[in-house]
Amino acid sequence: MDQRWPLHGIRLETGDLTLTVMTEPDLATVISVLPADVGLNPDATTYAGLDGEANRAAVIRQSYWRALGLWSPADWMLPFVVRRDGAVIGVQWLEGPDYLTDRTVDSSSWLVPGERGRGWGRQMRGAVLALAFGPLRADAAISSAVTSNLASLGVSRSLGYQPTYTSVLPHTGEMLQHVRLDRGRWAATGSPRCTQVEGIDLALPLFGLEPA
Repeated sequence: MDQRWPLHGIRLETGDLTLTVMTEPDLATVISVLPADVGLNPDATTYAGLDGEANRAAVIRQSYWRALGLWSPADWMLPFVVRRDGAVIGVQWLEGPDYLTDRTVDSSSWLVPGERGRGWGRQMRGAVLALAFGPLRADAAISSAVTSNLASLGVSRSLGYQPTYTSVLPHTGEMLQHVRLDRGRWAATGSPRCTQVEGIDLALPLFGLEPA
């Protein structure tokens, strides 16, 4: 019998990349490759006795523990570790903050500097969208990025997201562009055929879903 928490059995394959749900042993590696330019939750607790690097590590660990520890079908956050040829190159999150009500997912991600600009960001996002619009039966996906983050907005545009509105980040005053992708538009792009989703059946009850 498989003794893993069902979420940890989910695996996404794009051909170039493998995405697996983050585990406790993954944390040390993820922290070791976390780029200095990746912005973390500005509302996260800062510990006076820790330096900047240690505080960033604490945010990563606590984000992981919070995501799995507070999991519910109505409000969930699923962190994936992204590997290429076995090496960790980034992290991709998929979130359903009010999933039983609106069937809408959000996402965020980061890549190590040496792997940027190679198309991996699109594959990572496409992989979790294949999970969302496929087995998880999402109706829509949203995302956002500061208007200066052309790479992230370019990924959204290439996957069929459309602009919806802008807002202002309270901590920095930067303009944030919000985008949305509906199920029909996603299906029309042909992207669902690019990802293999494995191990989802046992996890479906944790999303409030019955097997198809």
